Amino acid sequence: MKNTKELEKIFKACANYHRIDILLLLERRPDISVFDIADEVKGDFRTVSEHLRKLTLGGLIVKRRKGLAVGHSITERGERVLGFCRTLE
Repeated sequence: MKNTKELEKIFKACANYHRIDILLLLERRPDISVFDIADEVKGDFRTVSEHLRKLTLGGLIVKRRKGLAVGHSITERGERVLGFCRTLE
């Protein structure tokens, strides 16, 4: 088992339905910008940016520079977290 502080980061990262919605979106549409994510989830770009920061800290997503733009994609850990969430449905 991972150390408890690392597990806490993971649980905090996915402990919000907006962040779970973002993970589901990134599962379908990898490498999209914060503006596209905000548009898709109908959220303010600043709030979405904060959600993305928390998802990144938890290791559930990665950010990749594409020139001046930044694309966001789900990680293997993020995919496993979504799989776990689906078992709870």
